[in-house]
Formats: sequence, structure tokens, C-alpha cells
Amino acid sequence: MGQREIYGERGSVLESLKEGRTGEAIDHFRGGLAAYLLLLPTLVVSLVFLYYPALRAVELSLYQTLMFGARRSYVGLGNYVSLATSSTYQWSVIITVVFAAIVVVGVMGFSLVVSFLLHEIEIGKSAYLIAAIWPYALPPAVAGIVFLFLIHPTIGMFTSVIEGLTPLTVDWFSRGRQAFLVVTIAVIWKQIGYNVIFMIAGMNNVPKTLTEAAELDGVSRWNRLLRIYVPLISPTLLFLVVMNTIYAFFGTFAFIDLMTQGGPGGATNIMIFDLYRNAFEFNNHGLASAQSVILFAIVSVLMYAQLRLSDRHVHYG
Repeated sequence: MGQREIYGERGSVLESLKEGRTGEAIDHFRGGLAAYLLLLPTLVVSLVFLYYPALRAVELSLYQTLMFGARRSYVGLGNYVSLATSSTYQWSVIITVVFAAIVVVGVMGFSLVVSFLLHEIEIGKSAYLIAAIWPYALPPAVAGIVFLFLIHPTIGMFTSVIEGLTPLTVDWFSRGRQAFLVVTIAVIWKQIGYNVIFMIAGMNNVPKTLTEAAELDGVSRWNRLLRIYVPLISPTLLFLVVMNTIYAFFGTFAFIDLMTQGGPGGATNIMIFDLYRNAFEFNNHGLASAQSVILFAIVSVLMYAQLRLSDRHVHYG
């Protein structure tokens, strides 16, 4: 009887262990199923509105289209060859890369200085912060119209001031370099508020003991910015470099469309605007799809290069 009781106890223990494992497996399965169910809406939206259109764009880039895509003929890589040999498109690529580089550097530089000054002041900080952020709250189309009337060659509020204080003649409707400069300034002005929000948040997380020790050691204000704040908020700066690059390539269409229409003389005909004209003005959707694929490839390469190069200088923790 004693042995039977022992074996009976062992059997009950084994059965309870099996039941426990089975229960854990069921709980694990239910947890995984719940996670997939929560991800399902995001996956469906991504597939329908992101991945499927991207694949369709790649497919359409291999065709020459007519009548809004109702008629099309297969041309293979013909659209890519046409773009590669087009001097107009080559100029658009050069203009876009230069434009994006100036926008990213300008936005990061101005935002860093503005954020540091806002972080340092004590009186009226909220009012200054609102003044720095409010342009970002404007839709790009509204911001473009506002800037258009601020520096319009004939009725602009700042036009007479600029011409009175400098030997310049404001005529960016017909002068390409001025148009490029005006659009670049407008785009930078619009994006500063977005960067200030993140930079201020990053600076507020820097321990005050570091800045107090630096002040006691006689470190100047700008050296504190470059040697203390910039290294400690470098992950935030890396994120902003990526976001600003995407903004410069994709988020500046409204400014070009409302202010210059890509002119004068193609001076502001960046890639996203040239793509729009081919798709909706010239109804060449195949060529526009090829342009979208090239634009995506260029931005992807730039993102990869930025992340690889920046990892050496980013301080985490």
C-alpha cells in the first residue's frame, strides 16, 4: 500500500505539472494571439495604404501611360533611361540634394541656438517658447502664403526694408537664386518649431549639476552648449536629422507650388514637384512612378548613411 501511495502521489504530481505546462502554453498562445490581434489594424492599414501602393508604383514605372493610366504600354526600364539621360531631371536631382542639405543644416543650427537660449532664460520663457513654436502649427500651404506676402517683390512687408538696408533688389519672381534663397528660408522657418520642441525636452533632461559645475569652472555659454548639451542630447539630434531630411525631400511641396511653381527657370524645381507635374499636369504616370522610386531610393540611401555615420558620435545613456 505504501508503494502504491507513493506512485499515486508521483502520478498526481506529474499530472499537475502537465496541466500547469498546458495552462502556461494556452496562456502564452492567448497572449500572442492578443498581440497579433492588436497589431492587425496597423498591419492592414500599412498593407493597403503603404506597401501595396509602393509595389504598384514600381510596377507602373515599367509602363508608359496615357489617359490617366487607362492605356499603357510596357517599356521596361525605358522610363528610368529617359530620366537618367534627361538634363532637366539631372538638374532637379542636384537642386534637391543641395536644397535638402541647406534645409537640414539650417534647421538644426537655428533650432539648436534658439532652444539653448530658451533653455537658459528664466523670465518670459513660455511666451518665447510659443513664439518659436507657432510657425510649426501652421499648415504648409498657409505658411507658404504667409511668407509669400511677407516678402512679395511688390507688396511684401519686408521688401522695402530689405531694399532700404541692403543694395539688393527683391525680384525673386524672375531671379532664380533669389527664389531658391526665399523658399529655403521659408522652409527652414516653418520647421524650427518642430525641432525646438524636441531639443528643449532633451535639454531639460540634462542634469543641472553638470551645467553648475561647468559654470564654476568658467566654461562659457556656447562651450557649454557644444561640449555638454550637444553630446548628451545626441540621440534626439540624430532623430531630428532623419526627420528633417524626410521633411526637406517630401514635406516642402506646398511651398514650391504656392511660391514659385518650380521656377524661375527651374531654380526651385525639386524632385517632389517635378514628380507632381509629370503625374498630374502631363499625365505621364509611368514616368512619375519611376521618379517616385528613384526619390525613395535616394532618401533610403541617405537615411542609411546618416544612421551609420551618426552612430559613432551618438551617446546613449
